Amino acid sequence: MLYSSINNPKIKELSKLKTKKQRDKQKLFLIEGAHLVKEAYESGYLKELLLLENCNFKLDIKTNYITKNVLKYLSSVETPVGIIGICEIKETKLKGNHLLLLDGVQDPGNLGTIIRSGVAFNVDTIIINDKCADPYSDKTIRASQGMIFKTNIVKRNLEEFIKEIKGKIPIYGTKVTNGKNIKNLEKISKFAIIMGNEGQGVSKKLLDLCDDYLYIPMNKKCESLNVGVATSIILYELIKR
Repeated sequence: MLYSSINNPKIKELSKLKTKKQRDKQKLFLIEGAHLVKEAYESGYLKELLLLENCNFKLDIKTNYITKNVLKYLSSVETPVGIIGICEIKETKLKGNHLLLLDGVQDPGNLGTIIRSGVAFNVDTIIINDKCADPYSDKTIRASQGMIFKTNIVKRNLEEFIKEIKGKIPIYGTKVTNGKNIKNLEKISKFAIIMGNEGQGVSKKLLDLCDDYLYIPMNKKCESLNVGVATSIILYELIKR
C-alpha cells in the first residue's frame, strides 16, 4: 500500500510517536535508516517497514510505501533516507548479575552512549528512573547505534530497587571523594553500579544506600568527565576483572 497523505489516520497516529507520551501509550516507537532497521529486525523489535516509494530495501516483514511529503512528516532528521521502521516497546524483566543503575541521566546522547557501552562491556540489565531521558527517543536510539535492541532496560524507582537487592549484590556509588580508586578494586563476580545526573551526580539518598564508592583517577586539571565517558571507563574496569 502507498500512503500519500499526511491526513491519513494511520500516518497521523504514527506521527504522534515523536512524543514520549504517545510512545508510552501506544507501546511503539519509530526508527530511521537501514542500519537501525536491520538491528531492530534481527532482534525481533521491528513490526512494520515504511519505505519511500521505489526504494529498493527488502526485509521479510510487513512493508508499506510512503511519498516524500509523508516521509518528511514522519521523519525526525533533516535529511531522511526513506527507510522508517515501526518498532514495539517490549516488556522487560530484571536479569543477570551485572547491573547498571542510572539516576537522572537526562541527555539522550549520553543515555545512548551508555547503552552502547553497556552492551560492549556485558551489562545484563540497565535500570533507569523516571528522571532519565527516554531510551526510545530518536536521539537516544541513534546515539546507541542500534544497541538499544541488544540490551535489557527496566524502569524502576531506584531507591526501592536498591533496597530490594541490598545484601544480595554489591552496590557501588560513584563520587570523587571518599571512594576507592577503580583500578584498585578487587575482582568481583557481580555488581550494581550507580551513575548519576550530568550536573548533580548521584543523589545523596541513593549514595547513602551504597555499600561502597568508586572514583576514576585523573589529571587534577580536569574536574570531571562526561557521564557517558565515565560510565564506559568504569564498566571496562569492572568487567575486565
